[in-house]
Amino acid sequence: MVAVKAYELRNKNKAELLKILDEQKQELASLRVQKVAGGSASKLHQIGTARKNIARTLTVINQTQREQLRLFYQKKKYIPLDLRVKKTRAMRRALTPYERKLKTEKQKKKLAHFPLRKYAVKA
Repeated sequence: MVAVKAYELRNKNKAELLKILDEQKQELASLRVQKVAGGSASKLHQIGTARKNIARTLTVINQTQREQLRLFYQKKKYIPLDLRVKKTRAMRRALTPYERKLKTEKQKKKLAHFPLRKYAVKA
């Protein structure tokens, strides 16, 4: 068994990827049966490779799926939580630039009635 390359998997569509995944799972099952039956050391080594291949295939499937979801939700108002930017909890709860620049009625009146004084300094 040869290790599959992630870049080769990215060129395939979802149906092909699922077919490859089924084949890899069947191969892993047969390797485990051979292990119980007393297979050679080389067969035991192939179990690790088979597991890694399955993981690679699943990773590519999940990545392409998330990429498609990101494209779908790109222009929408709300995005699912798992697709949003993580940042930190404090950063997510911080005021937006628009909220930061808003002024209360009292602040607006104070600025209108008592503007900053300009002083001319004599040199």
